[in-house]
Amino acid sequence: MPKFYTLKITREIKTAILVISSILLFIWGYSYVKGKDLFTNYKTLYVEYDNVEGIVKSAVVTLNGMIVGSVSNITLNQKTGKILVELQLKTDFPISKSSTAAIYAPGFITGKQIAIYPNYADKTVVVDGDTLKGSETAGLTESLQEKLVPLQEKFEKVLLNVDKLLVGVNNILDEKGQADLKKTLAELSQTMEQFHKVSVNANSILDDNKGQIKGMVSNFNKVSSDFSKISDSLNKANLGQTAKNLEKTLASVDKIMANLQAGNGTMGKLLTDEEVYKNLEKTTKELELLLEDVRLNPTRYVNVSVFGKKNKPYVAPVKDTVAKVKN
Repeated sequence: MPKFYTLKITREIKTAILVISSILLFIWGYSYVKGKDLFTNYKTLYVEYDNVEGIVKSAVVTLNGMIVGSVSNITLNQKTGKILVELQLKTDFPISKSSTAAIYAPGFITGKQIAIYPNYADKTVVVDGDTLKGSETAGLTESLQEKLVPLQEKFEKVLLNVDKLLVGVNNILDEKGQADLKKTLAELSQTMEQFHKVSVNANSILDDNKGQIKGMVSNFNKVSSDFSKISDSLNKANLGQTAKNLEKTLASVDKIMANLQAGNGTMGKLLTDEEVYKNLEKTTKELELLLEDVRLNPTRYVNVSVFGKKNKPYVAPVKDTVAKVKN
C-alpha cells in the first residue's frame, strides 16, 4: 500500500497566520472607518480652498445629491496658504475637468460637505490625480443669517422707537396729565349720557309722530310719482324738433338784428339814419302844432255861419315851434 504523508502545521505557523490575519483585518477596519474600502478601486482628486471651515476627514462628497466618496486628507500649503483637500471618489460618472467642488452645509445638525457640480458642456473627463476648482456656497444657516441680519436691524429700530414712545407717554402721563385724562373721561361719560337722553327723546318724538311722518312719506311718494309722469311726458314730447325750430327762430332774429344794425330797410334807416330821425321829429312837432291850433281855433277849419258873421283874423300861436324846427 502507498504511504500518505500528512503535513503537520505547527503551533508557530498557526500563530503567524493568526497575527497576519489580525493585522490585515485591523488595517481594513481602520480604512473602512476612515471611509476607504481597500477592496474598491477609488479615483483620487484634489481641490484647493482658501477656507475649509467645517470640513473634516471622512466628510461626505456628493454628486447631484448622491454620495460618491469622501474626504481622505486635508493639508495646508505652507507657501501659498491654500488648503489642499484630497477626495476619494467611487463612481464611474464622467466628471469633466471644469467641474466645481463646492463646500456647503446641508442642515443645522450635520457638518459641512462637498458637492461636485459637473460641467456637462465639457467633454474632457478627469483622471486620477487631477485638481478641480473649489468654491463655497452659502448653507442654510448662512442664508438664514443673511436674511435675519436686516430683520434684526429693523427690529432694533422698532424697539428704539417703542422706547421713545413709552418715554413720551410717561412724560405726558404725569400727575397733571393723569388728572386731565380723568377729567376728559368724566366729561366724555357725561356727553355719552346726554347723547343717550337725546336719542331716547328722539325715539319718543318719532313714536308720537309716526302718522305725520307716514303722511309725509306718502306725499313724497306721490310727488315723486307726479314728477315721474312729468318726466315721461317730457320724454315723449318732441323736444328735439322744438329745439331745432327755436334755433331757426333765433337765427332769423339774428339776421333781422344784423340788417337793423346795417341800416337796411325802413326800420334800419330809422335806427341808423340821423336825417330820417330829424324828419320824423319835425313831422311830429308840426302835427302837434296843428292839433293844438285845431283845438284852439276850431272855426278856422270848420266855418258854419248862420247870420253871415265874418271870421276872426288869424293869430299865430305864441309858442311857434315850427319856425324853430325849420331853423
